[in-house]
Amino acid sequence: MKVLVANLGSTSFKYRLYDMADEKQLARGGIERIGAPESKCTVEIGEHKQETTANVPDHAAAVRQCLAGLTDPETGCLQDAGEVSAIGFKAVHGGRVSDVQRVTPEVLEAMEEMRQVAPAHNPSYIAAMRLLGEKLPEIPLVAAFETGFHNTVPDRNRYYPAPYEWAEEYHVKRWGFHGASHRYIGTRIAEILNRDDLRVISCHLGGSNSLCAMRGGQSVATSMGMSPQSGVPHNNRAGDFDPFAIPVIMQHTGQSLSEVLDDLAERSGLLGLSGLSGDVRDLEEAAAGGHERARLALDVFASDVRHALGAMLAELGGADAIVFTGGIGENGVNVRAAVLDNLAELGIELDSAANAAAQGESKISSEGSRTQVWVVPTNEELIVARQTKQLLESKG
Repeated sequence: MKVLVANLGSTSFKYRLYDMADEKQLARGGIERIGAPESKCTVEIGEHKQETTANVPDHAAAVRQCLAGLTDPETGCLQDAGEVSAIGFKAVHGGRVSDVQRVTPEVLEAMEEMRQVAPAHNPSYIAAMRLLGEKLPEIPLVAAFETGFHNTVPDRNRYYPAPYEWAEEYHVKRWGFHGASHRYIGTRIAEILNRDDLRVISCHLGGSNSLCAMRGGQSVATSMGMSPQSGVPHNNRAGDFDPFAIPVIMQHTGQSLSEVLDDLAERSGLLGLSGLSGDVRDLEEAAAGGHERARLALDVFASDVRHALGAMLAELGGADAIVFTGGIGENGVNVRAAVLDNLAELGIELDSAANAAAQGESKISSEGSRTQVWVVPTNEELIVARQTKQLLESKG
């Protein structure tokens, strides 16, 4: 079985192709600037990498362009497009619909209900899924929702202290996200340490960020709430924010509610605090040169991640492993050090040399640390491919 895993943006299509017989990645690629006069198309198959431009008007055409590259007689890895058993999507938010689902009108309707909650994700996925379903009906579409991994979170960590009816009637709950990443980390660290009873805190830090407490590979708490805008700060999203501040902002600025929410979703986080960039690399360079707001943004980010980490430690009663993943988690030497600074009393001690030298899967805690600390690159696409395969096989 071969599964194509899609990661969608409003004008982009990125993919990886897996042979699920041995979970080998056969190819990867993407198309940028979909809908523009010329779209940039990239395909990597083994050592061969090809970049071209083409007229790609929509996501259905992007999939066809992708399949054309994968079936190229000279460089492709497929003899026929029919070898693709399904397209799996790392879908974000379906509210009342979760787990892994065949994409149907009912699933799309549930995603529509969450459009306002996930404005950076749901609209592009809904549009692309609907288009692909119409124009490529021969290929099954599977949505693996990020919220599904957090279905094991107990109600005490799921419900907001708000009117109960909001949760039951409007799905206002702490759903949690980055499910594919946290699931991969829970699975992989159990393999590395050869234990299936671990207490693990997964720190997915990148363009968007969340922490997840896992016991025995199952999520029991997560830092994100009802929307991907919540939790610790993100590159351009605020994270947790007092809702009673919003009327104050509206009064003083004359902005509408939608305009304030747009600021919180697009021009806040590291970008908003620094006034410079949402990229940690840019901020570290600027802070080293004396940029005070860049330093403030980095300090606030590390502090908020530490607070979330403390909550996860309390939930689990300690941790056997803390794992950093995502672009910042895997590469942010200074961020990791700041998050774990002065935690020896909690049994968490970083090895500075190991932290600085970490590449790929690396243990970065000292030998005397009760809690092991690891850097583990995530593989969300492989998780989606596995979930897609399982769904297809379960349906016969």
